[in-house]
Amino acid sequence: MLSMPTSARAYHHGDLCASVLRAAGRLLEKQGVEGLRVRELARRAKVSHNAPYRHFADRDALLAALAVQGFEELDAWLRQAAGAGGLRAMGEAYVRFALERPQRFRLMFGRRLARAKHARLRAASRELFGRLAGALAARVPGAQDARPASLAAWALAHGLALLLLEDCIAGEAAGAGRAGLVRAVLGSVRFALGAPQDSA
Repeated sequence: MLSMPTSARAYHHGDLCASVLRAAGRLLEKQGVEGLRVRELARRAKVSHNAPYRHFADRDALLAALAVQGFEELDAWLRQAAGAGGLRAMGEAYVRFALERPQRFRLMFGRRLARAKHARLRAASRELFGRLAGALAARVPGAQDARPASLAAWALAHGLALLLLEDCIAGEAAGAGRAGLVRAVLGSVRFALGAPQDSA
């Protein structure tokens, strides 16, 4: 019985798209966006160097798929956190995701990808904001629009994540550790959930 050539077997092993994305995700975290080369990830996924193009038109399409995957994973983290501990737990999950998936996080929110060219990426990022806005809206009695408070909450978690990623506040995190600092920062901020106060 003749055995199938390795390259032919590669095209048919399991789910090619999932295999390529897994290899690309690992390579992204090790070498960053600039170090992610299609030929190298094909080698790591054990497929021919042309196989990834069966699912992704070009490198940008692959990067967009990785970003979408990241938004979906982050959304799952936020849903789990919302059920376990509410808004602060969601903020902690957001920052933890950034620290555990730094290169994916940078790809998701960076300027490397033009969202106008990737419909699924636009939809995934909007769904994430919808998750945050919905969680906050439930805690704003009588508010007609919780978007400003939702953006403020997002900006806090996102800014804290970036400060930690870039080691801008390494000294602050030295004592309690990163997790302790994140809890302290998010726990120290209270958004106005009632009616606006008259200015003095």
